[in-house]
Amino acid sequence: MYILALNCGSSSLKYQVFDADTKQVVVGGLVEKIGLPDSSITQKYPDGHKDRKEVVMKDHKDALNVVVGMLHDASVDIKEIRGVGHRVVLGGDKFNSSVEINDEVMKKIDELSEIAPLHNPAALVGIVAAQQLIPNAKQVAVFDTAFYYTMPEESFRYAIPEAWYKNLQVRRYGYHGTSHLYVSKRAAAMLGKPADKCNLITLHIGSGASAAAIRNGVAVDTSLGMTPVAGLIMGTRCGDLDAGVVLYVMQKLGLTPEQMQKHLNKDSGLMGITKCFSDRRDVEANKENNPECRLAIDMEAHTVRKYIGAFMAELGHVDAIVFTAGVGENDAYLRSQYCKGLEELGIKLDPKKNEESVARKGVEEAIISTDDSPVKIMMIATNEELVIVEDTLAIMNGTYNPDHLKMAYSFAK
Repeated sequence: MYILALNCGSSSLKYQVFDADTKQVVVGGLVEKIGLPDSSITQKYPDGHKDRKEVVMKDHKDALNVVVGMLHDASVDIKEIRGVGHRVVLGGDKFNSSVEINDEVMKKIDELSEIAPLHNPAALVGIVAAQQLIPNAKQVAVFDTAFYYTMPEESFRYAIPEAWYKNLQVRRYGYHGTSHLYVSKRAAAMLGKPADKCNLITLHIGSGASAAAIRNGVAVDTSLGMTPVAGLIMGTRCGDLDAGVVLYVMQKLGLTPEQMQKHLNKDSGLMGITKCFSDRRDVEANKENNPECRLAIDMEAHTVRKYIGAFMAELGHVDAIVFTAGVGENDAYLRSQYCKGLEELGIKLDPKKNEESVARKGVEEAIISTDDSPVKIMMIATNEELVIVEDTLAIMNGTYNPDHLKMAYSFAK
């Protein structure tokens, strides 16, 4: 029996097929540029082999059709896919855990699209396509925001008119929750402590980025807000920004809300600072001869350090700081910049361990702090898909517990 994990973006589709018994990846892949003439699919096998095809895919149903064909080529019997777990970015205040998908769940996901217009509609299209193409499988929604349902009101409320909160659901939700959940469990295991006894600061830094403050195993704060724009500087998203700036620029330039949304999500962050790069590798490669690239690195590191300090003050005691996602797992240079000057806070990075701990080179997790560092520093390769698969399996088997501290996750051992 297989479980399929699906992650539908606005123009992409990531997928992984897991063996339900071993929880090992059988095959996975990525569909890119859905809706464009040069759309393609790359399927990757456990031995590292890849198959790539350029196929015109006008929508996510087309894309999933192509995925089904590629899985058939990989000798995966579609009839043996008994569960499909869908990553849904926003569950808002409607979902505090993973759920089996029915018409009511789909209706609520659709309603939340007003808040997450770049993410929830794509997830919904993927759900409908999976229902049609894999009709015998149980469909499960795993929400990025569910991990943050434990945040206290003083963390998730904004100081705005109460009617905005009550009638429009304006509050902080947080994102990347499945990633923060996974690495928090692994960090607890590496510390040799129960998850509910651990205080952590987890940093998911990829093209999108977020920080989470975790007290006794549950989230109490996050850098992200109502949308995935707030917090840390990202590849093309601005991070924290005075709301007055948005109003001022819209008025001066005559921008529509749609145009402003594009600028904040696509034209800001590292791209906005450097004017040409959103990928940290490009920014770093040009840091010596491009002042804007040097500035972008300094600004990003400053913001990360600021959140680490703020969350340390909030938590009081911190067992470990955890880096994950594409940059957090693979960029030793940026990790060193993020930790620079934090020694007085008990955060001491070991340069040699840091340089050696790169997920792209086969290191899945490591402690990269000095032996005498009061606060451990960790690099943990995230595995959001495994969270999706285990939640899906548990719902199928009737063993799912919405309290993730009571879930018997295999990766928590």
